[in-house]
Amino acid sequence: MEAPGRRTFISLCLYTALLTLSEVNSEIVHVPSVLHGVKGKSLLLSVETYFRLEDVEIQGSWYQTRPGGPKTLLVTFHNHTAIMVASMRHRNRYGFQPPNASLLIPRLDEAAEGDYHLDLDIQLPQRQELVRAERTVHVTVDVPVSTPVIQKAPSSTVVEDKENVTWTCRVENGTRVQYQWLRNNMPLDVSDRHQFSQDNSTLVISPVKKKDIGQYRCLARNHISQRQSHTLDLSVFYGPYNLAVKSDHGLRTGEVFTVNPGELVFFDCQADSNPPNSCMWISKTNNATEVITVGLRLEVTSYKLAQAEEFLCRAFNNVTQKQDETQFTLVVASLVTGKERYVQESRSFSPLAGITLSCLFIISCMLLIYFRRSCHHPRRVLMNIYNRPLTEQKRPHRSGHEDATEDFGIYEFVSIPGKIESTQASSRSLAHLESVQDLHTTIYDVIRHIPETPTLATRSLLGKQCEG
Repeated sequence: MEAPGRRTFISLCLYTALLTLSEVNSEIVHVPSVLHGVKGKSLLLSVETYFRLEDVEIQGSWYQTRPGGPKTLLVTFHNHTAIMVASMRHRNRYGFQPPNASLLIPRLDEAAEGDYHLDLDIQLPQRQELVRAERTVHVTVDVPVSTPVIQKAPSSTVVEDKENVTWTCRVENGTRVQYQWLRNNMPLDVSDRHQFSQDNSTLVISPVKKKDIGQYRCLARNHISQRQSHTLDLSVFYGPYNLAVKSDHGLRTGEVFTVNPGELVFFDCQADSNPPNSCMWISKTNNATEVITVGLRLEVTSYKLAQAEEFLCRAFNNVTQKQDETQFTLVVASLVTGKERYVQESRSFSPLAGITLSCLFIISCMLLIYFRRSCHHPRRVLMNIYNRPLTEQKRPHRSGHEDATEDFGIYEFVSIPGKIESTQASSRSLAHLESVQDLHTTIYDVIRHIPETPTLATRSLLGKQCEG
């Protein structure tokens, strides 16, 4: 008992949705607006429905309208069954395809081309009136294109700015063919010098320029296929362009060449030209011109020239009848060679190098003198102290280094083996030290305890220890 109720609920929902769709845009069925078919092949005019076919009742018909002809009934159907075919002539040409009211054309020919109309009456559940839908499909029948063939007229090389070129592209098979031209695989568009026919099968370049040189091909296509032709080259006589004089000799600054006296110099006149241009070399002296030679290279011996002379190279293309010229100046002057330049550069750095070396030498000498004066041997320091006058030795000892200038020097540790026994303090010998101690002490300590009047024994002992 629940299944019928659920089904009724679904049908009501579907009815509401279909009603809304029919009121808004009637998009309850969909068919493509255009279909492109291949001659001799089948084609299906499919119908897409937005409802459950088992929940509704449909009835409809397919019609065909050929270009310039009347509307012809092809088939009438009810639900999933074709109930009538318009004529026996159409029985084998069209077929009804249930369950969604699609139409099949088994084999396409020229007669199958045209507009196909679908009229549908849909009976929705729980609704008395019918929902009507009408759709139209445009069908084309084409033949695939064959490989295109291109031609060029004239077939020979053309002259820039004087001749035109006409390109044609043809296919043996194909319907509704459209053509596209490519140069070096890049599409060509309409311009002041590029004119196309209505279907683009013909291209006229008028006049021809150098930039038109390249490989041309044609692309042929229709709704169902496309093919490319083989490539064909376009050659053009042009120039001369970008004329320039070059030389591997001397020094060039702008349009001025400087060479050494007596040097043999060669100049080349180069230009972009097809065919290669011829050249004429002209000398300009005192407002007078003189043809020196004819050819691509000029040979000049500098000792035969004045200090400066002007030359002119004139290039001429015998086919295009165009010419161009360029002028340059040749100056004869001594040039510094690479080795001489290196020597001069080295000499330019010599004063600075000399000053630097001199400063380093002076600083080294000062440092040497400074260390020789400051780094005395300990024995020499000690002996100098004992050899002082008696008045200087009797001066009272001052703690610290208040008078360190006299004792300036490097001190090292001196080990004096043995012990000295403690006796009564005396100010005249080393034996009068304050206590018995290990005489592993420093020269600084010895200096600090220097007696006022050193004895001969003390001098001898210290002299031997320093020598040790």
